[in-house]
Amino acid sequence: MQVVTRHTPGYGVARLVLGGGEQALAEVGTMMATSFGVAVESRRVATGRGPGRGLRGGGTQATGFTAPPPGGWVDVAPNQAGDLYIVELDGRSGWCVRARSWLAVAGTVVFDRDWPGLRSLLGSDEGFLTHAGGHGPLVLSCHGSLDVVNLKAGEVITLNAGHVLGYRDDTRVRLRALDQLGEQSVRTGAGLLLDVVGPARVLTQTRVARTVRT
Repeated sequence: MQVVTRHTPGYGVARLVLGGGEQALAEVGTMMATSFGVAVESRRVATGRGPGRGLRGGGTQATGFTAPPPGGWVDVAPNQAGDLYIVELDGRSGWCVRARSWLAVAGTVVFDRDWPGLRSLLGSDEGFLTHAGGHGPLVLSCHGSLDVVNLKAGEVITLNAGHVLGYRDDTRVRLRALDQLGEQSVRTGAGLLLDVVGPARVLTQTRVARTVRT
């Protein structure tokens, strides 16, 4: 799958260009249009919980697309105004991304909220981050504009967890409370801070996502 974006940074649209028989997934309700002949169906995205794994396993609902033999394309747009960012997964390193911040993925990308690094960071509850692995494009949608923070070796930065969009899964991070007496939510990231140690690349968004879609 190849991805071409337009109308960025404010109102990003992603075109998913598919080869013959190639599959893609998108958030429910984000499809704008497809070339004629692309099959569209409801699917389940496995998150590491529930009885199934893979695209049709237990997890959350998504819209699936399959291109006809000549190939085709799908246009998708997020439900909120904002920028788009494309992560190219290489099958070796994964990414920890804000839960349900993804707009579209290749059919070879797998999400797993049970990934050990997240379990140790967030505990047993499903939190504001999920793990994306496999290979192929992962299209993320921002609340507001995208900022890319590049840290040198040994450099440390503290981020409001609500502004964190994603980081590579080998990044050294620590989660802590903004105020020990204040309200905190692992599910949304509210009231939490994320300490990040370089070398690292962290994706942040200029507006806070107040809720996490499930």
